Amino acid sequence: MNAKLIFKTLFLIVVLLLLVMMGMNNRGTVAFSLPPLLTKSVTQPAALMYIGFFAIGLLSGVILASGTGGKKSAASKSSSSPK
Repeated sequence: MNAKLIFKTLFLIVVLLLLVMMGMNNRGTVAFSLPPLLTKSVTQPAALMYIGFFAIGLLSGVILASGTGGKKSAASKSSSSPK
């Protein structure tokens, strides 16, 4: 296995462990307001807010990190080959 993959996996496990610990220890409700998009504030348990923000951040990171970098199209490969 690749050392970089092992490090990333351990890092994700630590982040998920911290998320579980925050959810277990913060059981109170939190009011979330976003005036431009929401007309009234949303009141949910803090654990659900943590999980929601983590999911949004994780999806944003995956979308930003997943690029097409380095792949060439078939047209550029055929034009660069010697004749």
